[in-house]
Amino acid sequence: MTDPAPAAEAHVLRLPAFRLFLVSRALSSIGFQGSAVAIGWLVYDTTRNPFDLGLVGLAQFLPMLILAFVAGHVADQFDRRRIGLVCQIIEAATLGVLALGVFQGWLPVWGVFVGVAVIGAAQAFERPTMAALLPAIVPLNQLQTAVATSTSVMQTSMIIGPALGGLLYGLGPVVPFVFAASCFAAASFAVTALPPPKSIPIKAPVTLKRVFAGLAFIRSKPVMLGAISLDLFAVLLGGATAMLPVYARDILFAGPWALGFLRTAPAVGAVVMSLLLVRFPLKHNVGRDMLIAVAIFGVATLVFALSTNIILSVTMLAILGAADTVSVVVRSSLVQLMTPDEMRGRVNAVNALFVGASNQLGEFRAGTFAGFMGPVGAVVFGGIGTLVVVAVWAKIFPDLRKVDTLEG
Repeated sequence: MTDPAPAAEAHVLRLPAFRLFLVSRALSSIGFQGSAVAIGWLVYDTTRNPFDLGLVGLAQFLPMLILAFVAGHVADQFDRRRIGLVCQIIEAATLGVLALGVFQGWLPVWGVFVGVAVIGAAQAFERPTMAALLPAIVPLNQLQTAVATSTSVMQTSMIIGPALGGLLYGLGPVVPFVFAASCFAAASFAVTALPPPKSIPIKAPVTLKRVFAGLAFIRSKPVMLGAISLDLFAVLLGGATAMLPVYARDILFAGPWALGFLRTAPAVGAVVMSLLLVRFPLKHNVGRDMLIAVAIFGVATLVFALSTNIILSVTMLAILGAADTVSVVVRSSLVQLMTPDEMRGRVNAVNALFVGASNQLGEFRAGTFAGFMGPVGAVVFGGIGTLVVVAVWAKIFPDLRKVDTLEG
């Protein structure tokens, strides 16, 4: 990070469509993150089994795995605004049913898993569709600034969402579910206000070649493949989110409020880094910076794993959140800049699948490992694994290491 952003790039927030886009993404993120805290605490409070926290991640990931390629094809064939609207309405309705079940006392743990799976299916369509909207809303020369700004807003939402989820759960387990459902409903209104697309997608028959074209495109771009797969394996191994309820209750000896702070800490670090990247965009050696950032992520994960002090734990989570943001901005910018518009839905679907694998499947990995090596051992293993991934990727993807700039 060197020179301040040019004055022209600082005006990206003046674009009405971009502001509406941010509102919809922020509300959706707040609802999702707030409900995630409530679901994690509800499940662990009911079963006291860390493995069940891993099953929550698996229940969310499997629909994404099954639907990702179809979702990308749909995003390239239909009005992306309407796809986002339908997804957010489904998510609001699902959380409303979960709220009713918790309130009336008839919701079993398997019912929570079903609800999580439905939300995961909706997310499989919403995430790549909304990501594919961004380059059509802002000029390409402002894309890095737009990505950093969007990341900042999303991470701010990830501060608000988990904090409110933990605090509202203290008022009663039904409250955060009602709140999250309301957020998704409000997000759907914002997405309907976005301007219509400048061009109507040309409808094409569904073929295996078209459905999997995004994967083939990424494989043909070593830099993009390296950036996406680096994030996949680093967070798949290093992610500690699933273990946070265990750390809050059994290692740090605190309550739901502490879980809210732990879930919020990475977002705090991410917001600070996002604001720095808006003011001081990455200019040179961005590939090298991405690898360094992921290595810092691994080190912070290791320190967090061994910490029994909540202040140190929160600090390490904030540092890994800041490091992850550098990786997110570089990866997202490379994906958007290297992909033609007619392919963005399918390419972003693969990207979303990889991100989902790293997050949700990473939670399942952590929960499974915690079952036989304990929560601390599971997180230590992940931190070491992340550092190994960085070393291997620097060797097998030399073109990624040599990427210099993100100029469009």
